[in-house]
Amino acid sequence: MIVGVVREIRADESRVALTPAGVASLIQRGHQVLVEQEAGVASGFPDTLYQLQGAEIVATAKEVFHTAEMIVKVKEPQPEEFGLLRKGQILFTFLHLASSLELTRGVLDSGCIAIAYETIEDTQGNHPLLTPMSEIAGRMAVQQGARFLERPAGGIGILLGGVPGVAPASVVVLGGGSVGSEAARIAAGMGASVTLLDIDLQRLRSLEYTLPANVTTLHSNPSTVRQVIPTAHLVISGVLLPGKRSPHLIDRALLKQMRPGAVIVDVAIDQGGSVETSRPTSHASPTFVEEGVIHYCVPNMPGALPATATHALTQATLSHIITLADEGFVGALGKDPCLRPGVAVMNGEITCRGVAEAFDLTYVTLEDALGTHT
Repeated sequence: MIVGVVREIRADESRVALTPAGVASLIQRGHQVLVEQEAGVASGFPDTLYQLQGAEIVATAKEVFHTAEMIVKVKEPQPEEFGLLRKGQILFTFLHLASSLELTRGVLDSGCIAIAYETIEDTQGNHPLLTPMSEIAGRMAVQQGARFLERPAGGIGILLGGVPGVAPASVVVLGGGSVGSEAARIAAGMGASVTLLDIDLQRLRSLEYTLPANVTTLHSNPSTVRQVIPTAHLVISGVLLPGKRSPHLIDRALLKQMRPGAVIVDVAIDQGGSVETSRPTSHASPTFVEEGVIHYCVPNMPGALPATATHALTQATLSHIITLADEGFVGALGKDPCLRPGVAVMNGEITCRGVAEAFDLTYVTLEDALGTHT
């Protein structure tokens, strides 16, 4: 198979879909890999490293899209890339379609087979391709939250861990998945007083044994959310419903009850955000203020840490990429069933129920879509 790697063009996105080592694994199995010129430079991989592994360096993204049978990316295609995708071509990347009707329409109209990293699911119900990026985002959320709590950044001016004789900051983490558990772990390690909320009692019991003693776990419901949010200095939301739009857990009325200079890091912004007032920002301009509260809503947080994130992403995606390249799309679904829930769009039809429900569009089961696949 001809596999294409393009340079990410989303603002402030520095990751690349494959490391040179990942390319080498594909080359060794007889596949051809096209890498757009300078695609890996921001992640620390100059073109020469890809060439040494046997990749062909191509001058433009248009050439890669035109030739490759499968495109592997990091982030969803941008509007200028919609027209470069074609019918039957495999697109393997983070998609987060439920956050954007324009994106969904663009991918649908292309006729490509779009497989979303974030909804690939293993036999235990975990999301192994989403997990490493969520772990990075969770840890990074605490760094950014601490930064914007500083007075020069507009924050309330409180140190997360406090000092002897002075109370630490109050940190509330919404969601006990990979983002939330990592955020709670790092914030607690910095000495903050942490409260973590989740709807899954079994998950809370598990976290109770693994997280530090300065983390309090609470069952998440509207009452407990309203109880803990007003006194929080930092709120980190890692709520995720795979393939679906994130629910709004904090509305404007509750936001108004928060302290002026408090900070919200809405990691869920990839799926629309879990705060009513959230809207996507960028690494270049990461925050805005609503009702006196600083909002940090960067959708591609790990993009600021490409030297770490690109390695972690390739480690997670490579086995699936190899299977797709070795077996082709239909064969890969049989050999690697984890891919099946990842198929979001196929030949102009939506095969992810959550995406269809987000925009009241027609949903087609993967089995039905495969029945018409040629």
